[in-house]
Amino acid sequence: MRKLLFFSRVAFICNVCFLVTFLIQYTSWVPGQALSSTIIILGNVFALLMNLGVNVFYGIWLMNRRTALLELPRWLIIANFLFFIVQIILLVR
Repeated sequence: MRKLLFFSRVAFICNVCFLVTFLIQYTSWVPGQALSSTIIILGNVFALLMNLGVNVFYGIWLMNRRTALLELPRWLIIANFLFFIVQIILLVR
C-alpha cells in the first residue's frame, strides 16, 4: 500500500508538470532550457504513463472491494483521476 501511495504522489507531481507544460506552450517564463525540457518530458510523457498505471491500480483495488484504498488521501485519488480524464481528452483531440 505504501508503494501505491508513493506512485500516487509521483503521478501528482507529474500532473503538476503537465499543467506547467501547458503554460510553457503559451508563455516562456521558465528560465533555462534544461529545466524547461525536464518539465516538458515529465508533463507530457511520464504524467500519462504514471496516471495510467495509478488509475489502473485504483480500479483493481475498487473491483476487489479492498478497504486498503481508504488509506490514501481522497483528494489525491480524485486529482489523479481528473488529470487522467483531461489527458485522455487532449490525447484524443
